[in-house]
Amino acid sequence: MAFEITGKVIDIAPVNQVSDKFKKREFVIEKKETGGAAVFIDYIKFQLVQDKCDLINESYLNEEIKIWFNLKGNKWERDGKINYFTNLDAWKIEKVSAQGKDQSPQSRPAMDDIPPENDELSDLPF
Repeated sequence: MAFEITGKVIDIAPVNQVSDKFKKREFVIEKKETGGAAVFIDYIKFQLVQDKCDLINESYLNEEIKIWFNLKGNKWERDGKINYFTNLDAWKIEKVSAQGKDQSPQSRPAMDDIPPENDELSDLPF
């Protein structure tokens, strides 16, 4: 399932070459919500993997962007200890223009834009 969110980019990490076959890049957005007189700020970290690492660069810093992403959860076990990880895998990013904020929302991504889910069940015949 694909999700989307809008926020201001506050940090962009360099590309991290984890292994010869895997690279990732992390970035953080600031998401502000108002509730009455209060303002709530969340800092949300996303990751880009493989060929998606080039979707963002330093020119996006302090810019308002719209992100389409998948929510991923993984289990990792070592020496009898189990750890769980949750990742927000971004797969599409667009800068939000000041003019675009006042206009109607852009069209939702087409099904062809959404990357397939990678899990051990994806090769089942049903």
